[in-house]
Formats: sequence, structure tokens, C-alpha cells
Amino acid sequence: MNIELLSALALFALVSSVTPGPNNLMLMNSGANFGFRRTLPHLLGVTIGFVIMLVLVGLGVMQLFDVFPLSYQLLKVLCIAYLLYLAYKIASNKTPVGAENGDTKPFTFVQAALFQWVNPKAWTMALSAVRGYTQATSRCRLQRFIGA
Repeated sequence: MNIELLSALALFALVSSVTPGPNNLMLMNSGANFGFRRTLPHLLGVTIGFVIMLVLVGLGVMQLFDVFPLSYQLLKVLCIAYLLYLAYKIASNKTPVGAENGDTKPFTFVQAALFQWVNPKAWTMALSAVRGYTQATSRCRLQRFIGA
């Protein structure tokens, strides 16, 4: 991997991880309501869950999108619709059920890890990274192999 590709990947990872999305908003809310220590399993679940998702996407889910290109377009539309739904829910947010009497609790590690599979931003990031950077790396290797 050359320095240009590596720096582009690093910038992609930085921008993807610091821009607002469902994980960032839920972690911010959980940290404010429950504190860092009680939010730590949620944070670790997001991190490890996304890495597992990224590895699985890299190993084979992308092939499904190559075989069924319409499914990739459908996923994009569904992700946009879900993000609009989340924006509406945030804008019309009311006090959570059970918040008055302290019955709420933060996400567990497993809940946060599994959330990545319905998180449109996570799908967008994983698919973009795998499609953009694995193909670029493969092209570089192929060019070196054939001497181009």
C-alpha cells in the first residue's frame, strides 16, 4: 500500500468515525445519562461489532452485492430512509419510557455489537471502505505483478 492510499484510508477512517451518526449520538446520550464507566460496554460493543462487520463484509458480503447489484442500490435507499427516520425521532424526542423512575439502563456490549448490522452509517462506511480500498490495493498489486 503506497503512502497516498494509506493517507486517504486514514482520512476516510477519521472522518467516518467523528461525524455524527447513530453510534455517536447514542454513546453521547449514554455517557451523559449513565457516565463513562456504565457506557464502556456500549462503547466496546460498537467498536468490536463494527470491526467484525467490516471483516465479514470484506470476506464475502461484497460478493453478494456484485452478484445482485440491485441489492446494493436497495441498501442505499433503505439506509437513507432509516437515517431520515432517526432524524425525525431525534427531532420529536420525548422522555424515554421508564426515565422518570430510573428504570433505564445503557446498551450492553452484545446489543451495541448487534446494532451495527442495522446501522446505516456502519453499512455505508464498511461497504465504502471495502469497495474503495480493497479494489485500489488489488489494482496496485496487479499493476506491480504485470509490470505496468
